[in-house]
Amino acid sequence: MVPAQVLVDLVRTYNPNCNVERIEAAYEYGKLMHTGQMRHSGEPYFTHPIAVAMILAEQRLDDDTIITALLHDTVEDTKSTYQAVEKRFGTEVAQLVDGVTKLTNLELSSKDNKQAENFRKLLLAMSKDVRVILVKLSDRLHNMRTIRHMVGPKQERKARETMEIYAPLAGRMGMQWMREELEDLSFRVLNPEARNSIMRRFLTLRKETGDVTPQITQDIRDLLKKAGVEATVLGREKKPYSIWRKMEEKKEGFSRLSDIFGFRIITKTEDDIYAALGLVHRRWRAVPGRFKDYVSQPKSNGYRSIHTTVSGRDGKRVEIQIRTQQMHEVAESGVAAHWSYRNGERAENPFAVDPFKWLEELTEHVANNDMNEEFLEHVKLDMFADQVFCFTPKGDVIKLPRGATPIDFAYAIHTRIGSACVGAKVDGRRVPLWTRLRNGQSVEITTAEGQRPQSTWMDIAVTGRAKSAIRKALREEHREGFVRLGRELARVALERVGKKATDKALGTAAAHMGIGSAEELLAKIGSAEMTGSDLVGVLYPELVRVDELSQEEPAERIVGLEPGQFAQTSGCCQPLPGERIVGIATRGSGVLVHRIDCERLVEYEDSPERWIDLRWLDGKRMADQEATIEVTMANDAGVLGRICTLIGEHNSNISNLEFTDRKQDFYRMTIDIEVRDVEHLIHVLTAVEADSDVAQVLRKNRNHQTE
Repeated sequence: MVPAQVLVDLVRTYNPNCNVERIEAAYEYGKLMHTGQMRHSGEPYFTHPIAVAMILAEQRLDDDTIITALLHDTVEDTKSTYQAVEKRFGTEVAQLVDGVTKLTNLELSSKDNKQAENFRKLLLAMSKDVRVILVKLSDRLHNMRTIRHMVGPKQERKARETMEIYAPLAGRMGMQWMREELEDLSFRVLNPEARNSIMRRFLTLRKETGDVTPQITQDIRDLLKKAGVEATVLGREKKPYSIWRKMEEKKEGFSRLSDIFGFRIITKTEDDIYAALGLVHRRWRAVPGRFKDYVSQPKSNGYRSIHTTVSGRDGKRVEIQIRTQQMHEVAESGVAAHWSYRNGERAENPFAVDPFKWLEELTEHVANNDMNEEFLEHVKLDMFADQVFCFTPKGDVIKLPRGATPIDFAYAIHTRIGSACVGAKVDGRRVPLWTRLRNGQSVEITTAEGQRPQSTWMDIAVTGRAKSAIRKALREEHREGFVRLGRELARVALERVGKKATDKALGTAAAHMGIGSAEELLAKIGSAEMTGSDLVGVLYPELVRVDELSQEEPAERIVGLEPGQFAQTSGCCQPLPGERIVGIATRGSGVLVHRIDCERLVEYEDSPERWIDLRWLDGKRMADQEATIEVTMANDAGVLGRICTLIGEHNSNISNLEFTDRKQDFYRMTIDIEVRDVEHLIHVLTAVEADSDVAQVLRKNRNHQTE
């Protein structure tokens, strides 16, 4: 456990005039309150509040914030009370602790409307003191740093909540370093395979080109020094999540991705910013469309910097940010810079925004549904939609999105009332059903027995609940006729390719299309939501496929090999084009290619130098990639021949067939087939599964471990 003196010494480095007695008293009080409580790691619980206080001290925050961090869990998790904290440490600290406690109790990851509204109210009420959020963000940061001690499901829930809410919030507040760390810690939990892949690619890149960061950093330093511009130059590799996000957004592989390195030039004066920019652009070629001037047009959280991307060594793109030291402090601390201390005095930074003015602007945006893209980038909860509040004749409040109509109001009360709606009165006056409701209006719905939803209502309703109920009612009204028509259309469509519309075939198609049942599938075909061709395309895509394969396939199928290296696919997992792959360098056998999820890769975890990042070359292919499938089918005359014919019809060749289990009523066998890629394999599996006499079909690994 970190002693109180270590925390005090850290605070004294930036605030020699801090109230040591209050900080030490808060330390002892928190320690006493949490006595006997333990974390998942087995450590005393109070190690967590201390760590949160240390994170805030590194941001140079004031005494009250540090004390709040030490006490932030006392009111919620111990016998301490708001009154006790207020009596010992003052009203300001008590209010901060209370604010953190209320925020902790909000289930922000819930998709429930009530919880979404709670978070909205939290943001609107945050203007009382932003430090509540600073403490909560630091609290979440330490929890994410130690998340490995939590059980699996809780890890994923916390990581997702962090990725969707807390990381974007940190970014909105200008604390980019915290946003990046929160994102990367969440990424480690939510997609460890992808993160490890990025890390391995970095290792490969360093092996190929060396660590280019210090080389480029020195090049920039030499350039500035020669021109007499005094500045500090910092370089770094970007975080794995940042790189992964760019790869996903741009749909590019790591090798094609630009600006995976970032550099900062921190100058003495604002004039030096533009001098440094000119030197950089004269020395390296600027990338068009990648220049932003946040110095002349700063962000709302006070962020100021010049951003440019240039082509550096070996044509690799690097991003360079240029700003003064004061701008850099705001860029690192964001809104928190307002509370920063230096030499015992509140730091006078002309670029630090007033957090109260910033919050006033933020809450105005929330109220007007005008949150900018920075904050909404990863937030998936629908909590900032504008809403109107209307009243029933009994005075109950109905909450609806802006633009809602009496139809939405009726369905919000009950589906039965919505379906039977024939008219509406707003504030006592009869209005058309397409009328847009406004805040505070009283709405009365008129219903009639026997009334059914009209198709025109789909254009009037705006809420998902109303639209879903209307669509369902319309579908059910005509369902029987649609099913009969759909069955006939399905029969005709399948007979054109020599197949039958059996219940098994229709059920298989429904399952692959994510439709609840074969009857629902037929209703969709009968109502023209789908066509018979869509059905054939799902069950037998190879029978309707126009084959455009080139007979001259490229000699090289795999990208990422060194000159002279040769690759062969491993027999254990049989990787196919379209699947993510990795290579393992093997003496005497070249490079063995495995699927990324192959169980045998565990054997090479301690030999990262043997891992080679590979990918399949895009393009058309011949059907010569081997895959093994297991089929369980009825023991009946003609079934085996029909299955073999079906595989052949789908442009796949059988290279081997072996019975693994023979019973009186069924056979189980493994079949080695040749396919183009993983998509082709899925086509074959779907077609075989659709046969009435097939009970199960699976892809198999060579070690006979089913996936």
